[in-house]
Amino acid sequence: MSATPTVELTWIPGRFAIGRLPPDAPLLAVPGGPFFSLTRSPDELSIVCLEDEMPAAAQREGPYALFRVAGSMDLGKIGVIAAIARPLAAFGVSVFSVATFDTDYVLVREADQARTQAALEAAGHHFVAAPAASE
Repeated sequence: MSATPTVELTWIPGRFAIGRLPPDAPLLAVPGGPFFSLTRSPDELSIVCLEDEMPAAAQREGPYALFRVAGSMDLGKIGVIAAIARPLAAFGVSVFSVATFDTDYVLVREADQARTQAALEAAGHHFVAAPAASE
């Protein structure tokens, strides 16, 4: 069995919300900001975006802080989300994760942001500054 991966993480600026609309809801405007995710399933239209971009009709939770695994990851890399979720669970921090082709994003309640960083750093992960927009 291989060792638990340690990763570099980056906080994404902003106050985020997680929302839910009916599965057949039209999306009239695409949220802006540094990150948003839309997932339509047979049960819902799930939205993650900046708090002030969330559609008014959405059932919502928030505010959340958002971080990502820095850089791109191989899609075959095993155990990354588990390596993040395990120490946070031990500290009583719940997570909401979103995967993209390049990397993983994790939302934690904004009130848990400092505990999140402390727990993940204690587990061997490192937080790094986000690259400048021109990089």
